[in-house]
Amino acid sequence: MKWSEHTWQIIEKRYQSILEMPFIKELSDGTLPQEKFRFYMAQDSLYLEHFGRTLSLIAARIQDLPDVLAFMRFAENAIVVENALHESYFIDFGVTDKGILQPACHHYIHFLRSTTALEAVEVAIAAVLPCFWIYREVGNYILSQPGTDHNPYQKWIDTYGGDEFSAAVDHAIAICDKAAENSTEQTRKKMTEAFVMSSRMEYHFWEAAYELKTWK
Repeated sequence: MKWSEHTWQIIEKRYQSILEMPFIKELSDGTLPQEKFRFYMAQDSLYLEHFGRTLSLIAARIQDLPDVLAFMRFAENAIVVENALHESYFIDFGVTDKGILQPACHHYIHFLRSTTALEAVEVAIAAVLPCFWIYREVGNYILSQPGTDHNPYQKWIDTYGGDEFSAAVDHAIAICDKAAENSTEQTRKKMTEAFVMSSRMEYHFWEAAYELKTWK
């Protein structure tokens, strides 16, 4: 069994709990209150900037040149393409200020950045993988649900449920599997721990958006 298959089994219950979240259910049927989606957009836009920088750091540290190029493209996509999507939503939904990093976003990006800076690069690529993989699976799940034709959040659904994004996710998974195969048992264990932690962070990011969680 590949590392990715084994690790996904570990977080399968977490993933199912994400699908059951009010944020995902209401995003899927288009009933999510705009206030909650605006909060999510602002935080996600801030997250993507730091996520792109993290991917760039991984590109600088990873050994194989094809993987360097892959993570450079991942970083560009995070900063340019997805931010362009959010900017169009800012206009559509009247968002004029991103605000500051709120707790869930702050914790997530600092976990990714510290992991990328201080751990082995194999652990770093495992830590960033849930952002790719879980978003792809959630997007595909929403696309499979009825009644999304006139969903006000259709751009988001199309972006994370489309073939182009899916190909990038498959590439990221393959890089992680190759890294795990060539790593020690201890490194593979750390890769799994990082993947599991980021999966938890994904859950709390959406939870925070639905509950509008800010600093006390």
